[in-house]
Amino acid sequence: MNVAITGGYVVPVVGEPIEGGTVLIQDGKIAAVGADVEVPDGVPVVDAAGGWVLPGFVEAHGHLGVHEEGEGWAGQDTNEMTDPNGARLRALDAINAADQGFADALAGGVTTAVVKPGSGNVIGGQTVAVKCWGRTADEMLVRNPVSVKSALGENPKRVYGEQKKLPSTRQGVAAVIRDAFTKAQDYAARRDAAEGGVFERDTTSEVLARVLSGEVPWCQHCHRADDIATALRLAEEFGYRLIVNHGTEGHLIADLLAERDIPVIIGPLFTSRSKVEVRNRSLRNPGILARAGVRIAITTDHPVVPIHFLVHQVTLAVKEGLDPRVGLESITVNPARIMGLDDRVGSLAPGLDGDVVIWSGDPLDVMSRALKVFVEGREVYRYADGEEIVTNPFYREPRPPRVSGGCGR
Repeated sequence: MNVAITGGYVVPVVGEPIEGGTVLIQDGKIAAVGADVEVPDGVPVVDAAGGWVLPGFVEAHGHLGVHEEGEGWAGQDTNEMTDPNGARLRALDAINAADQGFADALAGGVTTAVVKPGSGNVIGGQTVAVKCWGRTADEMLVRNPVSVKSALGENPKRVYGEQKKLPSTRQGVAAVIRDAFTKAQDYAARRDAAEGGVFERDTTSEVLARVLSGEVPWCQHCHRADDIATALRLAEEFGYRLIVNHGTEGHLIADLLAERDIPVIIGPLFTSRSKVEVRNRSLRNPGILARAGVRIAITTDHPVVPIHFLVHQVTLAVKEGLDPRVGLESITVNPARIMGLDDRVGSLAPGLDGDVVIWSGDPLDVMSRALKVFVEGREVYRYADGEEIVTNPFYREPRPPRVSGGCGR
């Protein structure tokens, strides 16, 4: 798709803002960004004067399409809680593109989401990055797998403790991870020794071998400082690339995370202190981590916090001390870099996907709203006269208007 978005306050994220700038999209990719971009004949022009133009936001940790809204048990495919080691499982295979959450994501300026299995298992499975518009997960696909999801702490020990099986303690949870990686090391040795010949394949160990080789990072669910320390210990033991997910008490050991260059996907931030692990949850924590030198991304953990509230979490974190520029980076270029997607999304730069959002004003102002959303140059959402219109991906035409609610929507 081709389109030129002109006259707005362009915020590329990776560079300085451009007053009255232009973003030119050709064949679904950003072709040029600047103040004096020549628009080729025949390219449709969208006037963004008076608005802010930003890249689509990136949600680094959520459950869109696998934990469907308004569906109850029928739409709940987040956790396969029958095997502590679910490395062979793929979130891609459980995504329903018709989940209402995808339309909400667009309304909140979110165009890319990393969808992950839940935290009921010690090793939950493979995560996937998708666009928030399309008919099938395959059509929406950005990259698969993006990482492998694992969980420490209360969730897996509760799930399997109730089943009277390993793991029922934090010792057991760590042991499951250690056993799985040890088995994967042995598997990789046998595979390499076979030199392409016949050997007994193991889909679970094959995935974990890709983690051990550094090909796929390890997304570790952990809230408490002691669980984060265990995540660091295991990563050093096996040498894989660690990404801390949630990191509620990461601020207590921020120096250790910064020294090891371990990124933190922090959040959700709009929740109550519902369990021991999150009793130190605070909107101040993102700022503390960032000032310590930790690269952060902010997450809703949708549907724990509705995905269209992603930017509002940033706004309140900024209110509590997070630098505003880092705040915008935490939902654009940072999650893209952390999850290895920055060659496709996360900023406005030539060669990246044409995922662009026109806002009515500064998106960190809670009263601003997304006016138009483009995915790879195609307009998929617009707000006008109190109505939200999302283009139906199955028919490539607008769905019936949605009546806009509050909270900046």
